[in-house]
Amino acid sequence: MELVIGTKAWSTWSLRPWLALKKTGAPFTETLISLRQENDMTREAILPHSPSGLVPCLKTDGLVLVDSLAICEFLNEAYPDARLWPTDPAARALGRAAAAEMHSGFVALRSECPMALEIAPRPLELSAAAGRNVARIAQIWSELLARFGGPFLLGEWSIADAFYTPVATRLRTYQIDLAAYGGSAAATAYCGALLETPEFLAWEAAARAEA
Repeated sequence: MELVIGTKAWSTWSLRPWLALKKTGAPFTETLISLRQENDMTREAILPHSPSGLVPCLKTDGLVLVDSLAICEFLNEAYPDARLWPTDPAARALGRAAAAEMHSGFVALRSECPMALEIAPRPLELSAAAGRNVARIAQIWSELLARFGGPFLLGEWSIADAFYTPVATRLRTYQIDLAAYGGSAAATAYCGALLETPEFLAWEAAARAEA
């Protein structure tokens, strides 16, 4: 099994399935493609692996999967003992809804606050649109943590947490206070917990070594 990813300091899409794959404990090889190369060289480097010209890409048993959420769902089915989604249908549905909202939304926050693990934290004034994104994220986190009791969104770590880990890096990097956007104390604590998992710490150390 091979996971093709982009520069670890920047590639939020790569981070999500990488975290899920690490949680399975399955062995895999990692192929790293440098992003932001000039003259379309990044896409040219990715194309031999991924027909979309995008990362991440999972290659296994003749399959080539090129979407981060699809990769995570595949891993959930391939490694049921890892419990990447909870067994409770309601919890699983809520987690999938939260992950899907992250997967397709929050455009302003993505644009204004890119993941940048190589830079020191610094304050940033958000636009009204990005502020609404943060408020919605704070709402999702606060409601799920209250419902399931934490420490992660659905109680135990899940794919939903993989999808929100890059958000936690953004909040830290740009010094965004969740409480100012209606987030609960539990949501603030959850943000910190995402950044302290062994898997994320390993990714972050590698990202900083790249810089």
